[in-house]
Amino acid sequence: MRVLMLGAGGIGGYFGGRLAAAGVDVRFLVRQKRAAQLASTGLVIKSPLGDLATRVSTVTGAPPPVDAVLLACKAYDLDGAMDAIAPAVGTSTWILPLLNGVRHLERLDARFGAERILGGLCHIGVALGAGGEILHLNTAERLALGARTNSQQDVAFALHGLLERGGFAPVLSQDILQEMWEKFVFLATYAGMTTLMRAPIGAILQAADGKALIRRMLGECVATAASAGHIPSQAAFSKMLATLTEHGSSGTASMLRDMLHGGSTEHEHIMGDMLRRARETGMDTPLLSVSLAHMQAYDATRAAGIGA
Repeated sequence: MRVLMLGAGGIGGYFGGRLAAAGVDVRFLVRQKRAAQLASTGLVIKSPLGDLATRVSTVTGAPPPVDAVLLACKAYDLDGAMDAIAPAVGTSTWILPLLNGVRHLERLDARFGAERILGGLCHIGVALGAGGEILHLNTAERLALGARTNSQQDVAFALHGLLERGGFAPVLSQDILQEMWEKFVFLATYAGMTTLMRAPIGAILQAADGKALIRRMLGECVATAASAGHIPSQAAFSKMLATLTEHGSSGTASMLRDMLHGGSTEHEHIMGDMLRRARETGMDTPLLSVSLAHMQAYDATRAAGIGA
């Protein structure tokens, strides 16, 4: 199976690097600068689960149609990503997106056809180091994929088998849309609260109403998911709540880190999409509203060059 990995940043570089080192036929579609860097240094991963340095195959333009495309871009780069991979998407090509949220499915379906878009997600903390190395920030490396329709079951099974060669124990989900929604609920709350307060969870919990506000935003997101037919399971909800109310936690969403560095963020794709869905059902979600407004104001000041 020929695989095209869009990009060699944190997520694409980590999972793609593990696959390449295992001998999987994977090529990285990257910009010229990144291609030159990888040609010079190889793809380097620094991880508590084991470091890796391997030579990889790169292209700066999409190759002829491949069997599978793994899409690990940021949501705000999705339009450009779709244009970049289009020449590699043929009549028998499958696309596995690993983006946050669920909004991207609609856009990928419209561009390439819903029948070829699988469901997927990952839980991993990664960043690019100064020398282009992939820094694995913890021990989480969960990648889940699954069929969105019965007709996709066989290809999901085959792709799962290929990904297993990377050694990161991918999960073949029997209800990938439910898992994606559960992550969406958690991330909208986690990113919404840590960016709004510009503080880690532990610091928010020290505020007089911090815990109550976290629980209220989580409630807004759970109610929105329920209205879409994806109420989180009790196990998933308990895990979310434990993470969001862990005293002393230094945890922050990557969205906060992006904002503090003056970068682009996925706020419209996460809090914005959650708020849109809530309003479509007539729900009142004041914390989602203010968290999105806060990020939109950040975007406006950033565009004006004022600074965060």
